Amino acid sequence: RSIAWENKLESQIRDFSLQNPDVSRLRILLHGPIGAGKSSFINSINTVFQGRVTTSALVASEFGVSFTKKYNVHKFRNGSSGFLPFIINDTMGLEKGKGQGVDIRDIISALTGHIKDNYKFNPVSPLTDEHSEYNKNPNLSDKVHCLVSILPADKISVMDDEVIAKMKTAREAASDMDIPQVVIMTRVDKGSPQVKENLRSIYFSKKIKAKIEECSIRLGVPMNCIFPVKNYHEEESLNLEMDCLILAALRQILHFANDYVDRLAE
Repeated sequence: RSIAWENKLESQIRDFSLQNPDVSRLRILLHGPIGAGKSSFINSINTVFQGRVTTSALVASEFGVSFTKKYNVHKFRNGSSGFLPFIINDTMGLEKGKGQGVDIRDIISALTGHIKDNYKFNPVSPLTDEHSEYNKNPNLSDKVHCLVSILPADKISVMDDEVIAKMKTAREAASDMDIPQVVIMTRVDKGSPQVKENLRSIYFSKKIKAKIEECSIRLGVPMNCIFPVKNYHEEESLNLEMDCLILAALRQILHFANDYVDRLAE
């Protein structure tokens, strides 16, 4: 896989046009285990477009409990001309064990547009149509247009089978709805010393290729739908290589989502 190490994609995404007039913004849903980098990926996207390091989404530590408690919607400013044509919904982290982390039924309800923004996740009691936060009549903009799984490169091998099974359940539900899916593989600098030293070597790293292959096997996702990135975490200024990887992944997510809503307009 090749990548142009020039920041040309930012302007393309700023000018991105939606294919379906019934959709105001593409809706992207993130899910994955605690500490995988879901909120950091949101912050990283915002960092690229704001031109400075931002922390709009609270970030969990590598271990412990999820910082994300609500079904938060994240918008991204497009300079002084309003907002970019997509939003991202973050979810509570997945954990092993019943009643731990986000209930997979809430993920499925989000896919169908039945969860209202700012709904507070309850690990032991998923949303039902009796709740006030239940959207009984979702429109196309309320529904998810691309499901994004977040997994850390350095932990794929030791990821609990139960967590993987929950992620696959969400993927199967999305597949039944024909919703496209992408995997963002974070923490690539932790998964390969070569990449940590030089991020431009990411597609020449045998370790990263092995991680992508393992991720493909465990989640059942094609390799060309898995995008390795390094999130902004400890950096104090922008990094061109990080930006290029983040933008390349985001562009493909938007293309998949836009193709999906385009099919619905036919």
